[in-house]
Amino acid sequence: MVASLENHQRHQVVIVGGGFGGLYTAKALAKADVDVTLIDKRNFHLFQPLLYQVATGTLSPGDISSPLRAVLSKSKNTKVLLGEVNDINPETQQVIMGDETVPYDTLVIATGANHSYFGNDSWKDLAPGLKTVEDAIEMRRRIFSAFEAAEKETDPEKRRALLTFVIVGGGPTGVELSGAIAELAYKTLQEDFRNIDTSETKILLLQGGDRILPFLAPELSKAAAESLGKLGVAVHTQTRVTNIENDIVTFKQGDEIQEVTSKTILWAAGIQASGIGKILAERTGAECDRAGRVIVEQNLSIKGHKNIFVVGDLAHFSHQNDQPLPGVAPVAIQEGEYVAKLIQKRLQRKTMPAFKYNNHGNLAMIGQNSAVVDLGSIQLTGFFAWIFWLLIHIYFLIEFDNKLLVMIQWAWNYLTRKRGSRLITGKESLELAKAMTHQPTLDTTVKV
Repeated sequence: MVASLENHQRHQVVIVGGGFGGLYTAKALAKADVDVTLIDKRNFHLFQPLLYQVATGTLSPGDISSPLRAVLSKSKNTKVLLGEVNDINPETQQVIMGDETVPYDTLVIATGANHSYFGNDSWKDLAPGLKTVEDAIEMRRRIFSAFEAAEKETDPEKRRALLTFVIVGGGPTGVELSGAIAELAYKTLQEDFRNIDTSETKILLLQGGDRILPFLAPELSKAAAESLGKLGVAVHTQTRVTNIENDIVTFKQGDEIQEVTSKTILWAAGIQASGIGKILAERTGAECDRAGRVIVEQNLSIKGHKNIFVVGDLAHFSHQNDQPLPGVAPVAIQEGEYVAKLIQKRLQRKTMPAFKYNNHGNLAMIGQNSAVVDLGSIQLTGFFAWIFWLLIHIYFLIEFDNKLLVMIQWAWNYLTRKRGSRLITGKESLELAKAMTHQPTLDTTVKV
């Protein structure tokens, strides 16, 4: 094994993952008397909350991505390594990337989570999720290819299947995705086609729980469902998907089993922690929950390893209200900043109280001019909630040029209702279009 051990004197902090948790840890250590190494298998930070807008043609991937080196260029104590960590050695305090090792005094793991198919991994290719740029481009390709294929399809049953979209999962991603597709079908694309009426599009949002956006107050969940209904989205709660096969989604509502045929099935339900959680468990004895998230102490460290921290979606922190904190950007940001401060306090031989998440509010976009915002004592719906949503997302974008580009793009889309990033890309685009129009005839009746 080739070691990259350097003769160092200052405290070495290694951060694995350049998402919100890892990046904000690094940013908060920019002026600390430590050396920081940030490792990520991608060379950019991705603003995941806006991925659905890439998937529906509102924004381009570059609008919501920032090169890690550019973001941290002024942090002279920080270096960025492009690579994937595949093992950890707590005894020698090293992270391992293939044949390379990187030493650490303090290790921060912030590798996030992927979508979970609840043991039905065969559904992955049939119903893509939304966690990466590639996921968003694939979704965009499928969404717009469906409309293009419907324009050429003469069989009414096949056309109906092409114009039926099923979104599984009623959290923020599912709600925002279904609302965006509804605006596409019923507004943006209405005058773009000659052989189809895009207003005939059917959009189904399937949620396993008794309401969508369960992290919000019940009245806001109800308002969100009503807003989606006005947009043309059919919301089905207490609905569990039992099978996806041959473009047919089978789901159970109560004791009734129903089916719907759709050429475009999108997944927004469940999370599964990144694989490094399992490695941590094997190497440190850390406990993981059912989703593979690492159960952490009150200061976000791993039990028995006070110099290893886990932040963001990979961390299971349930020391506050006995419920694990949600996998959202504000949680990861606050955890990253807390760990950075704790590292500095320890070097000064000082202590800090346990981590406490300050929930400043929850929000979700429904569609243009419509959102829901829960600030605790203040609840907003409709236009003012939508404005608040826009401002918050602009604020959390990392770089100024991203903020400017997104603001300009949103303003243009608002005035023209034209989404300029409606590109069907990828070497398999033509094959996908052919596949959508040359499948055996199926029973495409929507039985809901």
